[in-house]
Amino acid sequence: MILAHDDSGGGPSVVLLHAGVADRRMWDPVVDGLSQVFRVVRPDLRGFGDSPLPAEEYVDADDVAAVLDHLGIADAVVVGNSLGGRVALELTARHPERVRELVLVSPALREAEPGPDLLAFGAREEALLEAGDVEAAVALNVDTWLGPRADDAARAALTAMQRRAVEVQLAAEADAAERGLAPGRPRHVTVRPEHVAVPTLVVSGGHDMGHFRAVADHLVATVPGAERLDLDWAGHLPTLEDPDAIEPLLLDVLRDDPTVHAP
Repeated sequence: MILAHDDSGGGPSVVLLHAGVADRRMWDPVVDGLSQVFRVVRPDLRGFGDSPLPAEEYVDADDVAAVLDHLGIADAVVVGNSLGGRVALELTARHPERVRELVLVSPALREAEPGPDLLAFGAREEALLEAGDVEAAVALNVDTWLGPRADDAARAALTAMQRRAVEVQLAAEADAAERGLAPGRPRHVTVRPEHVAVPTLVVSGGHDMGHFRAVADHLVATVPGAERLDLDWAGHLPTLEDPDAIEPLLLDVLRDDPTVHAP
C-alpha cells in the first residue's frame, strides 16, 4: 500500500515523519515556509491519519521508501519526531541510499529500554483504554507530550490527531479480531547507530520526558559525527509548541547553514 501523503513545494526533497501521538498534520504550522525552499513530503504512517492499519505485518521504513518510489524521489533529508525519528533511523538502516541527512527530534529507538517515566505513562494510558475511556486517554497524551509553550490551538490540534489515531487503531484491532486475524504490527528493524553514515542532528527538548533525553544522549554518543541541539523551551513536540521558533531553525538546518548550531 502507498501511505496517505502530501507533496508540496519544489527543490531538494525533505521527508517529514510524524510522532506517534500525531499524524502528518503536526507539520502544518511549518510546511508552507519549508515548501518555499524544498519539496516537502509528509506521509501518514500506518494506523495514523488517513493511512489504514491492515491486519498484516509491515515495516514503516519500507512504506516510506515506497512513497519515495511512487513520487520518483531518489533520496531526501529525513526529519523525524519521536516515532518518526525511529522510523527515520530504520529507513537509514534498511535503505541507506535514500537518506541524505537525518534530523531527529526527540527520537524514539526500539533498542532503548523504556525509562520509569515512560513505563508509568504507558501503564496509565493502557488502563484508560481498557476501561473504554478514550477521551481521558487522549487528554493524558496531550498533557504528557506538549511542552509549556503550547497554546490552546496546539492542544486542540493534538487532541484531534491523537483521537484519530486511537480510533483508527482500535477499529483495526476490532476488525482483525472479528476475522480471526492478528492486528497489524510493525516488524522489528534493528538499528545500529554506529553504522549511520549520514550527517545527523539530534534535537532534544528541555521539558521532554527523561526517557527521550536519554535516547538523545545515546544517539549523540554513538552516531558518528552526530551533533546535538538542545531547546530549553521545548517539550516533545516543538513544531506544535512554538512553530515560529522551530521553522527558521529547520530552514537553517536544512539549508546547511554552518552558523545554526553556534552558541
